[in-house]
Amino acid sequence: MKAQWDSRYSDKDYAYGTEPNEFFKHELDKLEPGRILIPGDGEGRNSVYAATRGWEVDAIDWSEEARKKAMLLARKNNVLINYIVDDLTTFSVEREYYDAAALIFVHFGGEERESLHREVLKGLKPGGILIIEAFEKEQISNTSGGPKDPELLYSLQEIVEEFIDMELKHLSKDIVELKEGKHHQGKAVVVRFVGQKN
Repeated sequence: MKAQWDSRYSDKDYAYGTEPNEFFKHELDKLEPGRILIPGDGEGRNSVYAATRGWEVDAIDWSEEARKKAMLLARKNNVLINYIVDDLTTFSVEREYYDAAALIFVHFGGEERESLHREVLKGLKPGGILIIEAFEKEQISNTSGGPKDPELLYSLQEIVEEFIDMELKHLSKDIVELKEGKHHQGKAVVVRFVGQKN
């Protein structure tokens, strides 16, 4: 997995662009800055945006190549982010430490997904906000990005079940036009979720 992402991120261009994900930006802008956890942020587009908004950011991803580009993007924007290179399926965070967390196009299946979600929820303070955008199962027929294994894609029902203990703030299945670097381009089917930890 690490080698796969190092290869993708070794290109001089940013694989998913340098602008934040639109849904992430829209939801983050509603919140008072605090500490935010962003696993799977690759080259740092969402982490850097959060830092420009005054957030204290911990980003986690597999790839050292991605980290280099994220830190460069942070310098260009005159902000600091804490970027940790670690395994997204086994990392550990401090309990009830973060005011918010975001999972933007982070795709696992089975126990790996459950483990990731448990760890993110553990790290959120009571009242903390979780923002998710991910490819829905119907995305399998599109060429605009995402895994080609349906087990790695989401349904609204799965989101509801996995975050049943959170207070639901937003849940939708949307058709969007992605313009996020060369790997997210065109019509896509996504699920969007915002929940608040009780």
